[in-house]
Amino acid sequence: MTSASHSGPAPSPATGFRPHRVVVLALDGLLPFELGIPHRIFGRPRDALGRRLYEVVTCSVRPPGPVETDADFAIHVAHGPEALADADTVIIPASYELGPVHAEGVLTEELAAALAQLRPGTRLASICTGVYVLAAAGLLDGRPATTHWADAARLQRLFPKVRVDPHVLFIDDGDVLTSAGVAAGIDLCLHMVRRDHGTAVANDVARRTVVPPHRDGGQAQYIERPVPDPQQASTTTARVWALGRLHEPIQLCDMAAQESMSVRTFTRRFREETGVSPGQWLTRQRVERARHLLESTDRTVDQVAGDAGFGTAQSMRQHLQAALGVTPTAYRRTFRTAGDKGAVRT
Repeated sequence: MTSASHSGPAPSPATGFRPHRVVVLALDGLLPFELGIPHRIFGRPRDALGRRLYEVVTCSVRPPGPVETDADFAIHVAHGPEALADADTVIIPASYELGPVHAEGVLTEELAAALAQLRPGTRLASICTGVYVLAAAGLLDGRPATTHWADAARLQRLFPKVRVDPHVLFIDDGDVLTSAGVAAGIDLCLHMVRRDHGTAVANDVARRTVVPPHRDGGQAQYIERPVPDPQQASTTTARVWALGRLHEPIQLCDMAAQESMSVRTFTRRFREETGVSPGQWLTRQRVERARHLLESTDRTVDQVAGDAGFGTAQSMRQHLQAALGVTPTAYRRTFRTAGDKGAVRT
């Protein structure tokens, strides 16, 4: 939730303000869509004074010049690897031309030299197969990580010390974060904005980007399977119904009744559509409601617990501790302080 120390652009002498510097490492064979994700997500948030909360820079492992993509065009990158030395966060998108990194699990000389410029404490993130770079650098040994579900088994074979989880959309392991394929990079970048500046800022970025602020479930939803019968009813009505009454006790049978399904059928359809059980989904929505209320209101912890549907402050404390690793009071202190400084709009 705090930025690493920064030796890049100097803070304003009048205010001491400086944006968090995100450096995107562009490698040959990159996917243009994934390269654009960090610029789109981190390029949006501004504080109440109109100042950008992030500065986004793209660099190459070589001096400024062209970088090949997997499409029929190259891109011109204006910064060389020296940009990595000033980064607060480094993001490595996927590439289809990783060479020995992907084939043998070893870094090329120029990539190793570029990564050597990283300062201790720099937050590192990968999108899809960008994880191979982090793994080849030894940065994931003994740590959890993910990648596209179709590549997870190979990643595990090549890097047996990495604890590969093929089921999730992204993994936040503190200073190192990894995501699954393509659009999961959006989920990861929104998560980092949420971690840095709270749910209100991240949700506003998501609205302006016309993407969900948080996707339920994991990669299991996207693995190839028989196409469902289009005549089958979905569970959308039940989810909308539940979101309108999170402060009330909600039983599984009540949700199933909204779709005129048996509990068994509803539970199966719900998991197929969201990747999680109805109970897990409800808990996640209540955690998000609690986060929003802690950030944006002065209601007591007991009142927030009631409004979010946890019933008691103790229950909410346990769920927030499990989901976020912090207590309600600590969460409020962090993000109400950020809000008081004006980091409230994009």
